[in-house]
Amino acid sequence: MKQGEKSLLSRNKILEACGILFAEKGFDATTMQDIIARSGLSKGAIYHHFKSKEEIMQALGDKMFFDNNPFDEIRKRTDLNGLQKIRELLRLNQSDTKRNEFNMAAIPILKDPRILATAVEANRRVLTPLWLELLEEGKADGSIQTKYAKELSELLPLINFWFMPSIYPATAEEIHNKFIFVIEVLSNMGLPLMEEEDIKATAEKWIKEISPK
Repeated sequence: MKQGEKSLLSRNKILEACGILFAEKGFDATTMQDIIARSGLSKGAIYHHFKSKEEIMQALGDKMFFDNNPFDEIRKRTDLNGLQKIRELLRLNQSDTKRNEFNMAAIPILKDPRILATAVEANRRVLTPLWLELLEEGKADGSIQTKYAKELSELLPLINFWFMPSIYPATAEEIHNKFIFVIEVLSNMGLPLMEEEDIKATAEKWIKEISPK
């Protein structure tokens, strides 16, 4: 096995071990010794790939996204127009229980400014082009009427950070108001993400998951 393949194998062992540990014990309760024991790698090998648990959490989140990228699945759908693809994308995200649980577990570490900055940059680099592709498709087929495709593609990846109570402290009622506000603003910008009858049910379900306990 080549050196690069060995390195990738070791990295994946760490991520697999941490995925199990974070789910079983939680992020804070997982120790470096736990990671060593579960992965079968030395402390030096782990630190060769990652400087901290927080960095592992970020890499694990990236891997979960790219291993099951909902944008790839939506891109193949020839039966949907641009707006329908975006709505289906949101539905797929909401139904991905494993990823949602992971995202909820990752919220507290975003209090670290360095980690938050890295997460924002990753979202800008990865998600903005994907959102822009769907928005431009919707403009082309007439299902999305907006002059602000580029601006919306940059805004959409940032909205989740505004909703997070660990970054912007808020009560459940305040988060609900934010949700309604975002839906209305995006609709006024030419991107109606939800039908009127779906807004209340979606808001209640999602806010229950993200609200401070």
